[in-house]
Amino acid sequence: MSAGTYTPKPGAAPLTRMITAQAAFETKMLLRNGEQLLLTVIIPSLLLVLFSTVDIIDTGEGAAVDFLAPGVLALAVMSTAFTGQAIATGFERRYGVLKRLGASPIPRWALMTAKTLSVLVTEVLQIVLLTVIAFALGWSPHGGPLSVVLLLVLGTAAFSGLGLLMAGALKAEVTLAAANLVFLLLLVGGGVIVPLDRFPGGVASVLGWLPISALSEGLRDVLQHGAGMPWGNLGILALWAVLGLGAAARTFRWE
Repeated sequence: MSAGTYTPKPGAAPLTRMITAQAAFETKMLLRNGEQLLLTVIIPSLLLVLFSTVDIIDTGEGAAVDFLAPGVLALAVMSTAFTGQAIATGFERRYGVLKRLGASPIPRWALMTAKTLSVLVTEVLQIVLLTVIAFALGWSPHGGPLSVVLLLVLGTAAFSGLGLLMAGALKAEVTLAAANLVFLLLLVGGGVIVPLDRFPGGVASVLGWLPISALSEGLRDVLQHGAGMPWGNLGILALWAVLGLGAAARTFRWE
């Protein structure tokens, strides 16, 4: 037996392994949560099927699914990066989970990175599922994939910053109520299922600056109309991302 074979080697695991393990744990917890699955999978899927097959809302020329699919993809991003993350993080802070994780070997920035990776993995699963459903309903997307990826990434950053800002500043119960209320309001007024041009001109202009509107309209311009890079919508999402993540970094409380 060689010397030192069973000698203890205390110390933290490599940073990449810690982030990967934490991201996998966060993803498993999210997918096991019934309320989270309702927000992230069931509601977007039901909305896509219902409004694509039943003539309830005038979505303009062309098939309804061509209008609805981009908006529902934007809704999926918001439900995971904002609503789901805000609620989960708020209750983790209340029950002391974040405090204990903050005292563990994993750095706090690495913990936030793991949470972000968990959000991205969940979004990929959402997008794959919703895309399959949309294709089954006759969806015919256009446009370049790079534009779509940039919109989704910036949308995720914007909503993630706003979700962490809410979770780090408000009590868990208040976060639960506020996040669900914002979800419902933006579902109706964010261009997801109701076209923005159905609102009065001044109202539509204001709603167009919301992150959900910028994401849904940007995806719609690319996937439905085959437009090029939607710089205006990307700029709005980038602005929300900088403001949200910056404010969250300054105000987030771990306990």
